[in-house]
Amino acid sequence: MFSGSIVALVTPFTDDGVVDYTALRGLLEFHLGAGTDGLVIAGTTGESATLGAVEFGELVGAVVRQVGGAVPVLAGTGSASTARAVERTVLAGELGADGALVVTPYYNRPTQAGLEAHFKAVASASGIPVVLYNVPSRTAVDMLPATVEKLAAHPRIVGIKEAVTDPHRVEELRARCSREFVLLSGDDPSCLQAMRSGAEGVVSVAANVVPGLMHELCVAAAEQEWEAAEGIDGRLRPLFEALFVESNPIPVKWALFELGRVGQGIRLPLTALAETHRAPLRRCLEALNLTGV
Repeated sequence: MFSGSIVALVTPFTDDGVVDYTALRGLLEFHLGAGTDGLVIAGTTGESATLGAVEFGELVGAVVRQVGGAVPVLAGTGSASTARAVERTVLAGELGADGALVVTPYYNRPTQAGLEAHFKAVASASGIPVVLYNVPSRTAVDMLPATVEKLAAHPRIVGIKEAVTDPHRVEELRARCSREFVLLSGDDPSCLQAMRSGAEGVVSVAANVVPGLMHELCVAAAEQEWEAAEGIDGRLRPLFEALFVESNPIPVKWALFELGRVGQGIRLPLTALAETHRAPLRRCLEALNLTGV
C-alpha cells in the first residue's frame, strides 16, 4: 500500500495563520495529477508541532474526502506523549486515513525499551496500519534495527520511514524484517541509495515541488533501471541541497510560494526563508523549468 513517491505535504496557511483550504485543494489536485503515489498529512513538513487537535482533525478529514481513495493517505500522529499519540492515531482512523505515520517521541529521549512499549501501545489501540518514523536529527533518539525487528512482529506495524542516511541501516533493516515490512527512505538526498539497498520508496520533501520527477525516480528504482534513476537523481541534487539550507519546511514553503501554489504563511517559531538563500533556490527552480507554472 505504501510505496513509491509519498509527498510529505506542506500545510498551507493564510497570512492570518489559519489553514488555507483553498490552497490545500489546489495542492492535492496538483499531486493527484502529477503521479504522486501517496500523501503524508500533518507530518514534520506539515508543521505538525504547531497544529492543534481540532485543526489536525479538520485537516485530515478534508484531505481524505478530497483524495477519495485515489492514493493512500498517512496521517502524522506522533507525539512525545504516548497517550496523545494514541488519541491522534485513533482519530486518524476514524477520519478515514489509510495509515498513521508515528515519529519516535521527541525531547524526552526514551530508551529502546521505552520506544518498543510506546509503539506497541499506539499500534494496539489503532484500527489502521502504523508506519514507524525514525529521525534522530530531530528527535534526539535513534530507534535501532533490533527494536524495529521486534516491532515489525506487531500485526498493525507495517513499515518504517527511516531517516538515518547510512545505507547500511536500510540493509540491516531489510535483513532483519520480512519482505512484507515496508521500508521508506526519509531523506531525499540519500533516497536512491536507500532504494538500491531495499527501500520501496521515499517520503519526500522535494515531491512538494517536483512530484512528477520524484515519481519517475521511484519507478526507475523499482524497475532497477539504475542509469535512468541516477540521471533523475543527478538533476535533482541541487534542489535537494537547496531545500535544506534552513530547517524544513522553511525552504520548501518558500519554493511553493515562489511557484504560486501557496501563500507565505508559516507558523512561529519558523520564519520565512532568509533573503540570502532565495536567489539560489530560485535558480534551482528555473533550472528545472518550474518557474512560471
